[in-house]
Amino acid sequence: MRHYFGLIHKDEGSDFGVSFPDFPGVITAGATLDGARMLAEAALAFHVAGLIDDGETIPDPVPRERVMAEADRRGLATVMTVPLRTR
Repeated sequence: MRHYFGLIHKDEGSDFGVSFPDFPGVITAGATLDGARMLAEAALAFHVAGLIDDGETIPDPVPRERVMAEADRRGLATVMTVPLRTR
């Protein structure tokens, strides 16, 4: 099982958005923090399953320190790890 960081963003008047530093372009959102976290895990699992099916390489998780150093933290609510089975 691998753990990847998801960055949860919340702007005034919007849902909670989630993006993944290790997977640019993979994003999701939820009306609640718990909903966003659940949808984020599902979105990431779906994306990685597609990479595996296509024979693509799954990136190693970026260390927490690097994520925090590079993250655009405007509106960042929290940083979480998302467990992921890669086979």
